[in-house]
Amino acid sequence: MACSLSLPVFSQKLTFSGNSLKVLEETPEKSTGLEKIYVLYSTQGVSASYTSTAGNRINWLKYGNLGGGHAEEAASTQEGNTSTLSVLEGDKGYIVEDGDRRYCFWIVDYLPHRLKLQSAAPADEQECGVTIINISGSGEPIRYFTINGMQKTLDQQITVEYTTQEWEDKADQGNFYDKNMVRKFESFQSEYRLSPPNYCASAFKVSGDKFLKAWNWEETVETVTVNPVSVDARTFAISQNSDSNDDSETEKEGSNLIGGNDSEGLGGSAPCQIIFQAFVTDGVIHNEWQLTRDLNFEEIDYRFTTQDLDYTFLEEGSHYVRYIGSNSDGSCEYVSDVYEVSIGESLLKIPNAFSPNGDGVNDEWKVAYRSLQSFQCYIFDRQGHQVCHLSSPEQGWDGKVHGKTVDSGVFFYVLEATGTDGKKYKKSGDINIVKYVGRTGTSSQPEQ
Repeated sequence: MACSLSLPVFSQKLTFSGNSLKVLEETPEKSTGLEKIYVLYSTQGVSASYTSTAGNRINWLKYGNLGGGHAEEAASTQEGNTSTLSVLEGDKGYIVEDGDRRYCFWIVDYLPHRLKLQSAAPADEQECGVTIINISGSGEPIRYFTINGMQKTLDQQITVEYTTQEWEDKADQGNFYDKNMVRKFESFQSEYRLSPPNYCASAFKVSGDKFLKAWNWEETVETVTVNPVSVDARTFAISQNSDSNDDSETEKEGSNLIGGNDSEGLGGSAPCQIIFQAFVTDGVIHNEWQLTRDLNFEEIDYRFTTQDLDYTFLEEGSHYVRYIGSNSDGSCEYVSDVYEVSIGESLLKIPNAFSPNGDGVNDEWKVAYRSLQSFQCYIFDRQGHQVCHLSSPEQGWDGKVHGKTVDSGVFFYVLEATGTDGKKYKKSGDINIVKYVGRTGTSSQPEQ
């Protein structure tokens, strides 16, 4: 049975009398075959009238869960162009036949479904990632049937309001911030499962439904303040390491912010200082950073019970770091992605010549290194006088003694160093100072 939706404003042709409260209208999807759903607080003593603009004889049909194909005639009276159905049944579908056109709608008797809220409280047993709220009250879902007999549920919009925390990236630094949440449910439930959960202390306000609200009779209940059970976090690693000046590798300077499991660039030359940061929701009570050489974390080398960790890596090889944050009883925990920190084996390369002529090219004698934990270098002239002492591989000699650049010639160095991998270096040799000024102003630097 097909219903026409061709009239521009069908609701103006259908009127109700005997109702004490405003009749509310819902417009369902076209696929239902219904033009309107009318919600009456009560159908007791209410009649419906329809006026034909074409002056036709009006016929009324009503149907239930079998759909419009099983509609039965409903007794009505007609005066002039207006036909009246004096006995209006709720939770029924109606078809008005106006000549060769049919208009279909559903009548809801709200009173048998009336929402009543008595109290709200958190469930005794909570789950990670979900907050469960129990509601005492009643209210049957409002069902209706399409022309084809398909059951649908009318959305009553039961509202649950609470506060949670949500990660927000800022220009300078991200963090978790309080956010008001509004969740809407189709019908009354004795238990509401809310996700995201309350990551911070919050009361839960349950109210509804939209029909009672339209009649200014909205029901509302509220829980006591509920402490968070679920936890969430974000972690970051900031490398403070100024990597070696080994010219065989890409030089990295300053801080490098790396988030999630993207740990590319973490590590390099020892000592390598990395600051690990955890930003957490209010429910996190216990913090732990785990360090290990075991990618599966079956054996943990170090545990640090701090929210942030400043750690200097000295040993060569791959190190794995992760963060675990948990609530007060350990029933919910957050486990971060794994950070891999790669520390290279020690390396030392020593140039045997440089040209301190002020052209900006090769003006300083300086070693190339990686992963050194101690370093001492002494430079002497041909008479055995010490002209320079370097206590760090980051230092270099600019070819000056007492502020004056020395003449070309041969100098001598003695160097001792220890790598973070335990390797010992004892080196000595010549340093050739050349001051030729050419197109490039460079001199060769064979390693020793």
